[in-house]
Amino acid sequence: MDHCHNNLTHINIPEGAKKIVLVGNPNVGKSVFFNALTGMYVDVSNFPGTTVDISHGRYGKDIVIDTPGVYGISSFNDEETVARDVILSADLILNVVDAVHLERDLFLTLQVIDTGIPTIVALNLMDEAEEQGLKIDLDLLEDLLGVPVIATIAVKGKGISEVKNRIFEARTGIIPSQLKNRLEGMMNRIGSWGEALLVLEGDPHVAERHGVPPGELREEIYHDRRHRVNDIVKHVVTETREGAAFGTILGRYMLRPWTGIPIFALVLYAMYYLIGVLVAQDIVGFTEETVMQGLYEPVVRDFVGRFISEQSIIGTILIGEFGILTMTVTYVLGLLLPLVVGFYFALSIMEDSGYLPRLATLVDRVMTSIGLNGRAIIPLILGFGCVTMATITTRILGTKRERTIATAVLGLAIPCSAQLGVIAGMLAGIGTKFIAIYILVILLVLGITGKILHKVLPGESSDLLIDLPPIRLPRGENVLKKTVTKSYAFLLEATPLFMLGALIISVLQLSGLLESIQLALAPVTEGLLKLPKETATAFIMGLIRRDFGAAGLNDMPLTPAQTLVALVTITLFVPCVATVIMIFKERGNKEGALIWLSSWVFAFLIGAIVAAFVI
Repeated sequence: MDHCHNNLTHINIPEGAKKIVLVGNPNVGKSVFFNALTGMYVDVSNFPGTTVDISHGRYGKDIVIDTPGVYGISSFNDEETVARDVILSADLILNVVDAVHLERDLFLTLQVIDTGIPTIVALNLMDEAEEQGLKIDLDLLEDLLGVPVIATIAVKGKGISEVKNRIFEARTGIIPSQLKNRLEGMMNRIGSWGEALLVLEGDPHVAERHGVPPGELREEIYHDRRHRVNDIVKHVVTETREGAAFGTILGRYMLRPWTGIPIFALVLYAMYYLIGVLVAQDIVGFTEETVMQGLYEPVVRDFVGRFISEQSIIGTILIGEFGILTMTVTYVLGLLLPLVVGFYFALSIMEDSGYLPRLATLVDRVMTSIGLNGRAIIPLILGFGCVTMATITTRILGTKRERTIATAVLGLAIPCSAQLGVIAGMLAGIGTKFIAIYILVILLVLGITGKILHKVLPGESSDLLIDLPPIRLPRGENVLKKTVTKSYAFLLEATPLFMLGALIISVLQLSGLLESIQLALAPVTEGLLKLPKETATAFIMGLIRRDFGAAGLNDMPLTPAQTLVALVTITLFVPCVATVIMIFKERGNKEGALIWLSSWVFAFLIGAIVAAFVI
């Protein structure tokens, strides 16, 4: 099969020399193989038209060229563009694969094999695979790929000499017959098997090079390739306990439904105990009541009162019931900050221990039922920190359809950390029965919303592709750094909005509009939701920030049943201003408006249904 040989004109390649190209994902040990093959005779040059440097050297009379670590051959960035062009110019490819992450790395391997270029695979990091209790059937892997596979531990020099001895045994691998037929049909127009593949996959630059329109088969080819990888891994990898560390065995238990779900329940309970009991009751009881209301507010009122009467307009705005210098500072520092710090501390432990990616894998099947994949658990969990930031992270999802579903679920059913902290604290005081009803209602709304959007929106969910780092004890330094950084970011974002909210509420109070709004909303608050008319104030505050609204409920004399209804409604209520802006930015005006308006309707409708049953 022909290959393109015109992309390496900046490298001096002797007549008749073969171009041996090293290919692999990031951090798989390619540099060790490159150094072993080339020794001291290495040159580094800038690839034309990019900022990417590539290394090249001699192996006997042939040239060895290293490529940047990539997850696929395409033109999504400079590294992939360079890797693509160097690979298409290769006479043979040495593909370095991480034995621990076969499911991830074999996607690139199969794409390289599909180019029709002779390939040999170095299965590296075999010692780490053994430590994780993974047994790999090398002979079967070689048969399924159709190319030589050599086990190596490059940093210890094991397998390097065999790679050197067998490198010219590289051969073309097994290409699916349907793809092969399509490629053969394009050869009269393209002339290069590898470039024909990339044209089929919709690479615009390669298509332009040949004056043909880019193909529209990327999703189909990628989907088929992912299924081939999964099938190969299922057949060649066996998990054993032999030699496996405790963290490895625990990590496996986290992935299996029968053990993973109880572990997840324990993690949730630990988070609830930390945030809802220790922080919300003990720490907030001290910071809000003793420090802020007992010490800070009297001092501020006394100081400001020397210059401005509290009954005046300015005095009411600064130190009144909703004062910028009193209630706002108390809410932000005394109530919300401890809750936010507690949440981010728990989230940082989950991240640093390697648990979050396993949780994504565990919930993948459930997520697929609402049109998402397991990766969506990451923005959903981040949403419990900050829905605004989580809305941005929906970009990690594979399709526009998934991003729409995730954004709608985030906007409707996910309370942010500060709001969650207030909710957890209030739930802790109303009894187990009401806590169970609250959780059930929110989960039902989340599930029904996802199911409806899954049925209505065209397309299907993409496959889950995620790295599983080793399970380890979280490093205190990392956890502390993440907690402080994210909590500080919360303060920067929340404080101005809280001040704006307090100012608006004070102005509404002074003008008499607050009472008018409370009376206007009375048919909803008192009639449908069976709550005091003053809860309308919490909803108005929630428009500025949902946690501000939840905090407003904290001081109201509500029965346990009314507290449940209020918390369900405020959880499902419209997202805060910052999140609404981000939803419109990410999803566009039409989708954004639909998500925003739906949250109004759902919040009061579900709240009314719950009220009808419990009050």
